[in-house]
Parts: sequence; C-alpha cells; structure tokens
Amino acid sequence: MEKEVLEILQEINENITDDVQIDLLSNGVIDSFDIVNIVAALEVHFKIEFEAEDIVPENFGSVESIVRLVDNYKSIELYNENKQYIPINKGNYSMDTKEREKNFEQHRAYGWEEEYRKYRENWEQCGKCKVVLEYPLLVDIELSTICNLHCPMCYTITEDFSKHVYKGFMEFSLFKKIIDEIKGKVPAIRLSLRGEPTLHPDFIKCIHYAKQAGIKEISTLTNGSKLDIDFFEKMLLAGIDWITISVDGLKEEYEQIRKPLKFEDTFNKIIEIKKLKEKYCVNRPVIKIQGVWPSLKHHVEEFYNAFEPYVDLIAFNPLIDYLDNDEGIVYEENFSCPQLYQRIVIGADGKVMPCSNDEMNSVCIGDINKESVYDIWHGTRINKLRKMHNQCNGFLNSELCRICYLPRKTEDNEVANVNGREFIIKNYVGRVQEVGK
Repeated sequence: MEKEVLEILQEINENITDDVQIDLLSNGVIDSFDIVNIVAALEVHFKIEFEAEDIVPENFGSVESIVRLVDNYKSIELYNENKQYIPINKGNYSMDTKEREKNFEQHRAYGWEEEYRKYRENWEQCGKCKVVLEYPLLVDIELSTICNLHCPMCYTITEDFSKHVYKGFMEFSLFKKIIDEIKGKVPAIRLSLRGEPTLHPDFIKCIHYAKQAGIKEISTLTNGSKLDIDFFEKMLLAGIDWITISVDGLKEEYEQIRKPLKFEDTFNKIIEIKKLKEKYCVNRPVIKIQGVWPSLKHHVEEFYNAFEPYVDLIAFNPLIDYLDNDEGIVYEENFSCPQLYQRIVIGADGKVMPCSNDEMNSVCIGDINKESVYDIWHGTRINKLRKMHNQCNGFLNSELCRICYLPRKTEDNEVANVNGREFIIKNYVGRVQEVGK
C-alpha cells in the first residue's frame, strides 16, 4: 500500500520524495490545497470516504501518516465485509448495579472527561475495526514476575513458568525509558501482569514518575498482601487511579486459595482504604474487587453484600485454563483478536508480548531495551500477527492463540442472583469450573 500511496502523492506534487517519514507540512512540501487534492485522489483510488474529523494536518504530515490513515479505513471496510467475532473486554463481568457501574466510570473519567470518552471509544472501535493508531491505547508494564502467593489455579506455580520466564523486577531506568517515550501519547498504563507488582522496591516511585509525566490513568492488579494503610496512602498520594484486588471467596475458601493470606486481614485493609479515601475526600483510586467464579458461586450474595459498602465495583471471572489442561477446545467462528489494536505488554525483562494472555513469553514482538514502543507497535512481527488474524480463523495458525480464552466459545449455562438482580454466567464450553483444574 505504501508504494501505491507514494505514487498518488508524487503525481499530485513532484516535490514529495521517497522518504516516508519526512514532515511534509513543516518543510513546506505540501500545503492545504495539496491536502484537498490528496484526499480526493485517495478516496477515488482506494474506494473510501474520509470523515471530516480525520482530514486534519497530523494525518497528512508525512507519507507514513497518510499510509496509516488509509490502512485504518481499509481495515474498517474489511471488518464490515467479514463480520469477524471480535470480543471486547471478554472474561471479566460485573455483578454490580447499573448505577454503581456508572459511578465507577465517572470516577475513572473525572478530570479528563472528554479525553477519557475518546479513549474508551477508541478502545472499542480500534479493536473491532482493526485501527492502528500512532501508539497503543494501553501499555501493560510488568514490574514484577515474582509472586508471594502460591494459588492453585495460577500458571506462576508451574514448572514451565519457572523454566521460561525471567524471575525478577523491571529496572527503574527501563520503566523511565518507557514512560519518557509514551507520555502525552498513551493515555493509560497498567502496572501488572504475572507477578505481584507491589513487591517491586520502586513501586511507589514508578506511580509517581508516570503520573508526573502526565499519564492519565495508572492502574494495577494486586493480591492485596501489601495494602496496609501506610502503603496505600503512599499509592494514593503518588497518583494511582485504579486498583483491582483479587479476592477469591470468603473466609476459609479464600484462605485455602490465597495462602498464606487471611481473609479478615484483607477485608479490614479494604475497610481502612475506604476510610482513608473519605478522609482525603477523593473518589480515586477507584477500588474494584474480583474473584474467580468457582470461589464465589456458592455464596455470591453474601460476598457482594460484604464488600459493596467499601469498594467501587465487584466483578468475577469464569475460570480460564490457566494451567493449560484442556483438550478438545470449542472455538467461536472466525475469531479475530482486538488486543493487537489496543495494547502491548512489556515484560519485566523488557521483552514485549503482543497481548496480556501470553503468560509464558512464547511470542516476542520486540525488546524495549533496544527498540522504541512506536517501532514495535508498527513493526513487522506484530503486523504479521494482525495479518494472520485478518484471515478467516487465522488465529488457529498460532499455538498461543489456540490456548487463549478469547476465541473460546461460551455458554450461558448459569444464572446467579444478588439482592433480586439476576445475571448470567458465561462459562467456557468444556471448561471445568473448579479451582486448580
């Protein structure tokens, strides 16, 4: 496509060279009249129609940016033709009221409402329509691959994980390099992946550095083991926006899964967090708790009512095949992965994965120690995956994608009730909903 676009541009303006990165506007190569002619020529040649909001200087600043714009419009056209199965935010489900869900979103958006609206709109549209923006919408930054728990359903306890994954913390200098590049370009980061992020010796420093750099939303997922009130206060003051705490079950069931944590300790920490937020008169960080469905199903109403007064949102996850035990997996027809257009995931060692479901580092699309986020996001390796997912059932060509939960077929085979509200449990077909299996 780049060659086609370049030929069209050079027919309109002979001063345009083969250098696809040169700034055409700042260097006076093209003017607004040229842009009008370029738009018309591209629409005729590629049989597309640009929206007025996309005919802006930043989209026509270089040959590279023009190619990206055309490619995005062709991707939308391809989506409309193929109607692939592209699930957005699959696998995590709220058990909360609509009012509390609305409040949760409002608290997340406070202070950057219009940018947040655009961010969430892009999250859905880029994923569904396969639009590659200049930078990903979210960068997952793994601060730690080390965990202080030994949960029976977690891949971190397996021999394969110990064998294939670097054990340690991300160097702060590498974290700083990432933030220095993406600030002002990427709206959100998540400081977690496989290990327990709060174990990182510079965890608070990382939050503070990212927030001072202008990252709009900083989130993390934690087992809550370090969330005593002094540590949480440091997180709050550093600028954390969203904390998700894994709480699998109540009392003895929780303690059996989350050894050596004690349920009352975790519960009391969450109560104290609520009190401290009230003391500071703040709604952020928003606090979400979630648990795997098998640990909640037998006392879901009791679980909800216990935590509802103290947290902002309560959710659950049907148990996925963390331990890679399943055979004969049933898939949705013509699946295509949205994450390839939403985010990239940077491991603690700097190796970059294409999605948040590559627990074993089986597919590396780059190394942030040697490359930029931009170059990896637009690089050959991730584009090869995008091309594969454009094909009908192309995901089946990847071992990583075949064991992922996103393409797995679900069935609405359970109904739960919380305070008179019913919600459907979307379990994976053939997946045993039992912790440790």
